[in-house]
Amino acid sequence: MADFYPCILIPVYRHGRACEEVVNSITQYNLPIILVDDGNESETKAYLSKIKENHSSVELVTLPKNQGKGGAFKAGVIRAKESGFSHILQLDADGQHDSSQIPFFVEKSKNSPEKMICGYPDYDETAPGHRKGGHKFANTWCAIVTWSDKIVDSLCGFRIYPTESTYAFVTKKRFDKRMGFDLDILLQMMQHGVDVEFYPVKVTYPTDGISNFHAFRDNVRISWIFTKLFAKMILTSPLMLWRKIFK
Repeated sequence: MADFYPCILIPVYRHGRACEEVVNSITQYNLPIILVDDGNESETKAYLSKIKENHSSVELVTLPKNQGKGGAFKAGVIRAKESGFSHILQLDADGQHDSSQIPFFVEKSKNSPEKMICGYPDYDETAPGHRKGGHKFANTWCAIVTWSDKIVDSLCGFRIYPTESTYAFVTKKRFDKRMGFDLDILLQMMQHGVDVEFYPVKVTYPTDGISNFHAFRDNVRISWIFTKLFAKMILTSPLMLWRKIFK
């Protein structure tokens, strides 16, 4: 595919030290990197400035105040679109994803450029039990609201998105800007006809011990997303049925 030109997008909030380790580990793949400073404090900003100074492949997008992972992702997608990138590999800044999988995912995306290529977690011993349970709960509801068993995992942040369809989505649709983002964008894009493929990626929980996930608040947000998408499913069920029959 002659116009396949991917980049890596990393939203960053409070994970400055871990992000430096992540970037140092992925520059070997020779892909442009967009870091989004999601309204960080001075310590994280210093790490991000250092990363940019040390790596010519890194571009830094700075948001004046924290907008959440979804808001930071949107800013990164807009920059990727402006820069002419055809695909966006989203990677979390905390170092939990096995970055050695990047070449494999890029190759899968090159072979299926219209699809989202999504990771599902292959957990190691560091994974908290409540995280595993939360993923199972979310995946069950995903099958309900999409009428599909395609979703192996809805919360893993290791994904490759086609830029055009993703840009159209983030600039025109409403979606959760915080910890429900990965779930919300996946389900809504699938409901609008974007196909997906899933492959395993090893997950190790954060190197710096900082988590931006708040169990009560963010689980409430995720439950609200499912409520909205379930209502939308009821309204759009004739279209979903038509797609299922004539696919």
